[in-house]
Amino acid sequence: MSAATGADLTILVPMLGRPHRVAPLLASIHQATPGAEVLFVLTPTDTAVLAAVRAAGTRHITVPYQRGDYARKINAGYRESDRPLLFLGADDLHFHPGWHQAATAELRDWAVGVVGTNDLGSERVMKGEHATHSLVTRTYADEHGTIDQPGAILHEGYWHEWVDDELVGTAMHRGAWAFAADAHVEHLHPSYGKAPRDSQYLAQRRRMRHSRPLYETRRALWT
Repeated sequence: MSAATGADLTILVPMLGRPHRVAPLLASIHQATPGAEVLFVLTPTDTAVLAAVRAAGTRHITVPYQRGDYARKINAGYRESDRPLLFLGADDLHFHPGWHQAATAELRDWAVGVVGTNDLGSERVMKGEHATHSLVTRTYADEHGTIDQPGAILHEGYWHEWVDDELVGTAMHRGAWAFAADAHVEHLHPSYGKAPRDSQYLAQRRRMRHSRPLYETRRALWT
C-alpha cells in the first residue's frame, strides 16, 4: 500500500472504557486510511475494552496506568511503533475520507512537524487556532519532543486535558505547526451534541482543574 492509504502512519488510540467505540472507530479508519496501523494503548484491568480490541484482531499494548493517563499512553505507543507518522487519536473520533492526504500535504514544508486536524466541533479548532488531535512526525518527536524533553510527544504530568494546548503551543513557538482545515477527523464529543455523557466525560472538569495549574506554570516555557 502507498503513503496515500496511510501506509506511513500509526494511529495511536489510548482507551479507558467505551468498548462499544472500538468497531465504529476501526470502520472509519479502515475506510479512510486502509494502510494505516492502529495501535490501541489500554489499561490491563479494562477487561471489556481489552475483549473488544482482541475480538477486532487489532494490535494493542497494555500499560499499568489506571486513571486514563492519555499523555503516558501516547508516549508508550510512540515508543512501541516505528512508522514515520503518528496520529494522536482517541476512541471518540470519526475519520473522514481524504483527511490523511490533506494533513500530509502540510508536511511539504520541511519545517512542519505537527499538523492539526479539523475536529468539526471546536470553534478554536475550526478557526485554525488549535487542534485537539494532531498528526506528528516521528522526526519531530525524536529530535524535539516536548518543550523540555526530546523523545516524548506529550508531557506526562497532565492526565488528559491541556496536553493538546501544550503540544500546539510548543509547535507554534518552534515554527513547526500547520493546520489542515480539510483534514476532517470528527470529534464525537457531547459538547457538540455528538455523544451522550458518560463517566469519562463527566470527570472532564475534575481533570481540567487538576492539570490547569501545571499548564499555566509550563506555559512560560513556550510563550
